[in-house]
Amino acid sequence: MLPQTLLLATLAFTAALRIAPTAPLPTAAYGWAAQSCARHAAVRLTDAEDPGEAAKEVVKEAEAKMKKSIASVQESLSTLRVGRASPTLLDRVQVNYYDTPTPLNQLASVTAPTASQLVVDVYDKSCLGDVEKALFESDLGMTPSNDGKVIRLNVPQLTTERRKELTKTAKTLGEEGKVALRNIRKGAIDKIKKMKKTLGEDSAKDFEDSVQKAIKRYEGEVNEAVGQREEEIMTV
Repeated sequence: MLPQTLLLATLAFTAALRIAPTAPLPTAAYGWAAQSCARHAAVRLTDAEDPGEAAKEVVKEAEAKMKKSIASVQESLSTLRVGRASPTLLDRVQVNYYDTPTPLNQLASVTAPTASQLVVDVYDKSCLGDVEKALFESDLGMTPSNDGKVIRLNVPQLTTERRKELTKTAKTLGEEGKVALRNIRKGAIDKIKKMKKTLGEDSAKDFEDSVQKAIKRYEGEVNEAVGQREEEIMTV
């Protein structure tokens, strides 16, 4: 909605044009309208976003994204088997469902009736074969058994070789998480660099340092999570 004074100025111009479209506008009306527009332009400039606040928002948004990346890494690490059978072991399995990669836990219920067995009850029985294929092709180290109604997976005891394979997978998941963090850092620093003219050299450097400190902290959390999971995997 137009401010009241600016609206009045606009109405004055409109009225003058209707009365005498070809006549020159009264000097007083023109001056009043011009001054009014200038005042409101100044208000708009005064109300413009503070560059410092905008940069703070960039840092804040980057940290929020980094937290989500950490949560994703922790969730992925939790799918690595270290002990008894757990439905979360299948959370990373993607099924080609009608040519669309779909998480298994959206297509079926997964239960662990015993400490060494998982049962996959697929909602849409017509895609049992697709689910079975996805389980075969996964890196779970378990062979699915399809009886036409449900799919059973026997969870074998972990061998030393298998435990080492799982620690490698944990490291890979951690590295993927770090790559995601670095991409977030790059995006945030690029935005801050574009604000350098309005922020000033020193302020821009301070905000870049804030982003750098954040990624160091979250990379440390990734290392801690991976190290803890490796220890759990190797504990017999």
